[in-house]
Amino acid sequence: MTASEKKVILASSLGTVFEWYDFYLYGSLAAIIGAQFFSAYPESTRNIFALLAFAAGFLVRPFGALVFGRVGDLVGRKYTFLVTILIMGLSTFIVGILPNAESIGIAAPIILITLRLLQGLALGGEYGGAATYVAEHAPQGRRGFYTSWIQTTATMGLFLSLIVILATRTFTGEDAFKAWGWRIPFLVSVLLLAVSVWIRTKLNESPAFQKMKEEGTTSKAPLTEAFGQWKNAKFALIALLGLTAGQGVVWYTGQFYALFFLQSILKVDGYTSNLLVAWSLLLGTGFFVFFGWLSDKIGRKPIILAGCLIAAVSYFTVFQQITTVANPNLEKAVESVKVSVIADPKECGSLFNPVGTRKFETPCDLARDYLAKSSVKYTTENGPAGQPTKIKVNDTEVVYTAGMPAADFAKSAAAALQGAGYPKAGDPAIVKMSSPFDIFRPQVAKVIGLLFVLVLFVTMVYGPIAAALVELFPTRIRYTAMSLPYHIGNGWFGGLLPATAFAMVAATGDIYYGLWYPIVIAVMTFIIGLIFVPETKDRDIFAE
Repeated sequence: MTASEKKVILASSLGTVFEWYDFYLYGSLAAIIGAQFFSAYPESTRNIFALLAFAAGFLVRPFGALVFGRVGDLVGRKYTFLVTILIMGLSTFIVGILPNAESIGIAAPIILITLRLLQGLALGGEYGGAATYVAEHAPQGRRGFYTSWIQTTATMGLFLSLIVILATRTFTGEDAFKAWGWRIPFLVSVLLLAVSVWIRTKLNESPAFQKMKEEGTTSKAPLTEAFGQWKNAKFALIALLGLTAGQGVVWYTGQFYALFFLQSILKVDGYTSNLLVAWSLLLGTGFFVFFGWLSDKIGRKPIILAGCLIAAVSYFTVFQQITTVANPNLEKAVESVKVSVIADPKECGSLFNPVGTRKFETPCDLARDYLAKSSVKYTTENGPAGQPTKIKVNDTEVVYTAGMPAADFAKSAAAALQGAGYPKAGDPAIVKMSSPFDIFRPQVAKVIGLLFVLVLFVTMVYGPIAAALVELFPTRIRYTAMSLPYHIGNGWFGGLLPATAFAMVAATGDIYYGLWYPIVIAVMTFIIGLIFVPETKDRDIFAE
């Protein structure tokens, strides 16, 4: 690469660093943010509101793709994604100086949610601009390699946020961090913003767009041309269902659902689980570039679709192995302890609760919700009408009568489950790291190895995706047309995966049942992509 080409990639990639830096900050600090901005509500409710504010950023990403994609195809790539990174960076910084609910009342959560919406809108335009800009600078036959560098920066953003959070917590102490220190990681982002803006102001417009502008062939109505004309709209639909939906769920399963699975289901402490995932990402990052490079040789389609298929076939085996290594006593209990909830079927409703806002009231629902959150595999059996709900742990019965305090039931149920073999919280057999470099003990190394396999699937589907999307659409509508399917695939199919998958676990009583969500989507993408997605690696994007 020339020096100017390296600068193009660096400038374009910094937006992705921002994306994941902010994503991880907000996700890691959701409980603290909930306490700061939703303090008028009980703890469980404010945590839910904090997570809903987090999710709002995902939901508006496709709308940002439409808004900024249109601007990018009308005005140009450079200026549009200069605006998007300014909005993203300033929104992140303002969270750090925003007064909490105790200071300004209800205005605090309203402003916070507004900032999250602005971040989501800007992000909707950021990735499409970065991918398009780099691809339109890349030499013919090397677009996969050049654009794959954008994908590696997600790991950089995650690591940067992890380092800043750990350093701030160590410097301030835990009490001060919860009170005011949590703001520092958000404030530090202004340094990243300053560097990003400075570099981007030094860039020239992409050659393809500049040529098109000089010839007067830019689109007058990118949205209408991209989605109102079937010849282009069909490729947006094919890109969504045959590429980005599967890519999105494989990506989020390999990183964020894996982290959620470790913490919420296997009960691995937060420090250890974050380090385990961080190490797997560090080991896997180079494969983004490898598969981007390989896609220039053998094509985008076979690598992305192979990643979807291999992931779908392997998920149950890999996650079961993670359980075996990370929490062996839980695995033994799941296999050997028979737990059932016996209740009047009229009292047993649906536990599907992807956003966590539902309040369960009947003993049957409360009992099943408790078991799901305790990572207990159970079945539900119909009991006689009017009979009190009870859970049966092997031969031990625990009755849950109407009006019984939840704490009393939980105490009795926990004693029965632990007596049958389910591990207690903090069980010494659960994987635990004493320091960031405590990676050579067999248990820790095996878990990192299994997580690395999941990351490898991520690199297969994500490394070549930018080049594949860029090449599907003509230059005049490329920014608009590629951004929408990317952000629906990643923001909706992928972003809502952890909550939806856990809701499926809670609803069925099977700790692995949530994996059916990414498996079904990945298989769908494989089939649709195999039939309808064209191979694009040899397309000349300047030909039009």
